[in-house]
Amino acid sequence: MFKSVLIANRGEIACRIARTAKRLGLRTIAVYSEADANALHVRLCDEAHAIGPAPAAFSYLAADKLIAVAKQAHAACIHPGYGFLSENADFAQACGDGGIVFIGPKPLAIRAMGLKDRAKALMEKAGVPVVPGYHGDMQDPKFLSRKTYEIGYPVLIKATAGGGGKGMRRVDRHADFEAALAAAMREAKSAFGDDRVLIEKYVTAPRHIEMQIFADRHGNVVHLNERDCSLQRRHQKVIEETPAPGMNARLRARMGEAAVAAAKAADYEGAGTVEFIADGAGGLKESRFWFMEMNTRLQVEHPVTEAVTGIDLVEWQFRIASGEKLPLAQTQVPLNGHAVEARLYAEDPTRGFLPSTGRLLVLQLPKGDGLRVDTGVEAGSEVTPYYDPMIAKLIAHGQSRDQALDRLAEALDNTVVVGPRSNAGFLAAICRAEGFRRGDFDTGFIERNLAGLGAVPQDLDRAAAAAGAQMLVERESARIGQSLAPEPDGPPSPWDSGDAFQFSGVRRLALPVLAEGNAVVAQVVSGSAGATVTIDGIAPAADAVAVDAGDAVYVLRHGRQTKVTLRDLTLEEDGEYGLGGLVRAPMHGKVLSILVEQGARVTRGQRLAIIEAMKMEHTLTAPIDGTVSELTVAADAQVAEGAKVMVIEPAPAPE
Repeated sequence: MFKSVLIANRGEIACRIARTAKRLGLRTIAVYSEADANALHVRLCDEAHAIGPAPAAFSYLAADKLIAVAKQAHAACIHPGYGFLSENADFAQACGDGGIVFIGPKPLAIRAMGLKDRAKALMEKAGVPVVPGYHGDMQDPKFLSRKTYEIGYPVLIKATAGGGGKGMRRVDRHADFEAALAAAMREAKSAFGDDRVLIEKYVTAPRHIEMQIFADRHGNVVHLNERDCSLQRRHQKVIEETPAPGMNARLRARMGEAAVAAAKAADYEGAGTVEFIADGAGGLKESRFWFMEMNTRLQVEHPVTEAVTGIDLVEWQFRIASGEKLPLAQTQVPLNGHAVEARLYAEDPTRGFLPSTGRLLVLQLPKGDGLRVDTGVEAGSEVTPYYDPMIAKLIAHGQSRDQALDRLAEALDNTVVVGPRSNAGFLAAICRAEGFRRGDFDTGFIERNLAGLGAVPQDLDRAAAAAGAQMLVERESARIGQSLAPEPDGPPSPWDSGDAFQFSGVRRLALPVLAEGNAVVAQVVSGSAGATVTIDGIAPAADAVAVDAGDAVYVLRHGRQTKVTLRDLTLEEDGEYGLGGLVRAPMHGKVLSILVEQGARVTRGQRLAIIEAMKMEHTLTAPIDGTVSELTVAADAQVAEGAKVMVIEPAPAPE
């Protein structure tokens, strides 16, 4: 076994690797960017080294810096985690050339499986079923358009070097192909530095099922059962589970055989995931699954496999990389109970799942039987725009699927995230969704059920807003009461009251507040029993969690956050609250392009600008008809959430 490991990653996966490494007696070496100087993974490791500025390109993706630190710290091996350089064959080669063991497959295997087109060709030779489509070298748009027409719509455009849904577009009509291809290529170039794509026939009721495999250098290969990752949003996994609903032993064996054959064809070593797409129409069948791709690394969802097998996959990675044989034969691999994982993200489901940045003012993660939580942040940590906005992974294990889902839903109900918005309520709704519970789902389930899952624009939660206003009133009363308090030995006086004083009856006050951008009035009634607060006649919610952050009160209710502040009436006098033509940045990100000029006439819904966050593009559109009267940003600028991008002067009303 190795004596030391440099963990070339950050966040929850760096923490997770460090814990296993420490248990095995390895000295753990962390790396961190300027944005992560105070991160949890830095403090968890035995030593830590700075590697550069916040942008990943200058830190976590800077292979030369990582190799230099590894040599300086005398690291015996490097574990890349997932993401960043985990599937970079050149980095794996550089580790070996520098005398450092790369915890992962050999560079040749990474190259063989890293490009989807070449991987599919290799799988075809190995007899592994692949999805019909075009995965050749020709990238001329007109040629791809013709091939797509021959394949037949709907199709998927996929980046050959990609993953995680980046550079991927579904196209249902030939008229939409050209624009979708250009967007996919642009996104692929930004995310992976390679704009090449392939075309696949789109399976209309797709289930995404993957097999966890392990291979040692002695020729042994096993699979550790399947994971169902069909619940996705924009091709990003949201909920993962094992075993897959509807899977039987015969199909598991057949799919496992295909996964093992794929690993052997690539001369694989270490942990990997062979991903299949299955036709879920009418139930899973042996003849209706096809190879999609192979991820040559550990997966985000690996804890569900650990839960049902009792195997520490990171420990297996270390042991195999050190030359040991696989600890178990195929017939010895357990499958006990059911496990489900949910990815808790800093994002807002009611606003198109836009990333939400900022300081975690409160973070309370649940504990309980059959529950595991993996995280790389804590209260006070900053969710920045530079990296994936994952807060934590919640994994529930039970004897049955229903028990695991019930445990996960309850855990999400007991999760408190204040500051950045989170998808906790959305995830809990999925766990309780009727169709998902009975196993009637595919990769389009979330998109078809956004409204039922609460992932659409919502009206203001007035009960939550009232709870926030109540805290503002209590805070202000305490401040005024303290400043007007009589001398310790002096008699009480009616003149000591700091609110709307009157000699008899109740006292009433109209308090202007801003709740989630909505200008509302809280009615405050003070009497002998204290003050009561309502908004439009609605009292504060008893089940709300309110947190006073000084400049605002954050109220969490049913996993949804409501920000409440005192209203600045000077802004209202300037007309900003009622200005329908004000276009703001919906999240922190980089302005890729401004599509209009100052003075241009625009129509409602017209594309105005493109902002990139977490390597995903978001288009800003005109909220009204009118003229661009003010343009405050330019291309390549960084903008904060809520920053003014432009102002549209409303078009004059027709006479």
